[in-house]
Amino acid sequence: MTILDGKKISNDIKDEITTTVAQMKAKGEKTPHLAAVIVGEDGASLTYVGSKVRACARVGFESTLIQLPDDITQDDLLNKIQELNQDAEIDGFIVQLPLPKHIDTQAILLAVDPKKDVDGFHPENFGKLALDMETFIPATPFGIMELLKRYDIETSGKHTVVIGRSHIVGRPMSILMSRKGQPGDSTVTLTHSRTKDLAHYTREADIVISALGVPNFLTADMVKKGVVIIDVGITRVPDANAAKGYVITGDVDFAEVSEKASYITPVPGGVGPMTIAMLLQNTLLARQRS
Repeated sequence: MTILDGKKISNDIKDEITTTVAQMKAKGEKTPHLAAVIVGEDGASLTYVGSKVRACARVGFESTLIQLPDDITQDDLLNKIQELNQDAEIDGFIVQLPLPKHIDTQAILLAVDPKKDVDGFHPENFGKLALDMETFIPATPFGIMELLKRYDIETSGKHTVVIGRSHIVGRPMSILMSRKGQPGDSTVTLTHSRTKDLAHYTREADIVISALGVPNFLTADMVKKGVVIIDVGITRVPDANAAKGYVITGDVDFAEVSEKASYITPVPGGVGPMTIAMLLQNTLLARQRS
């Protein structure tokens, strides 16, 4: 069994981006610039955005953090997005989710210029993804594909089962794993919370990508020997013995399933670090394409 070390691979990618940015600066080219918009004071969102800002500094990017009050009107937020769309200094930007309930998330994401949509959430970019055109791939699926590629995991002709149908992970992964190329060329089954006898599908899978958000959902009796496991789940589970009062748990019962898997991502330290690395990669792409 091989651990898919997302922390190591993400650091490798950051090193590669750092080298590219240094070369750009040496030529007098503009430094990539990522902006992040956060609305409100959600602790998890603040932590996550803070890690993105630190990652920008690590690779030599410029970064801007725009923190807005949670009672901001939708019109004012849309105006801020238009400012970023028109700001030539900003190569790409993200709007941290979730947004307050009084704001229409879809309307906000639609307002982002697709050329600066480094999260890959705009319908134009999602459509291009489905058509196998040049676009921004959402950072988490992009990271999973990079893990599969860098560990040289064979996907052609394999049966991949994706658990979860979100626009952020599940649906993009089903498209990416079925497209031509390596990684890809899989036969994909997209399952979700309403799938009857979901274990029937996972037991037949060569690769399982779980993005359900249910701690320890996937157990050893649900997979076959030699399966490749990609665990996207990140859930805070209360634990009085833990220093922070909780532990981060994935969708997969790691202790059990790792005994049967050929490759498996840990939680934390697997897919999570890859997400930020690929957000940086998308920002670099945005700069190069502009």
